[in-house]
Amino acid sequence: MITPNLCRAARALLEWKQDDLSEASAIGLNTIRRFEGGKSNPNKSTLKLLTDTFEKAGIEFINGDGPGVRLKK
Repeated sequence: MITPNLCRAARALLEWKQDDLSEASAIGLNTIRRFEGGKSNPNKSTLKLLTDTFEKAGIEFINGDGPGVRLKK
């Protein structure tokens, strides 16, 4: 499941601001800010929506030596 660190890393790879992620996912900006700041634990459906949004944008979540993200080849 996506973590706050993975969320920030995926946004960085896409050069997205939190506003961009909010718009692309239809998740409230405050929800994204609180999640990335470690101040909330969104429900599973919100986390899946974040993951799906990133994957549609070209992000691949990986788990080599540890969890990570990369742009799809």
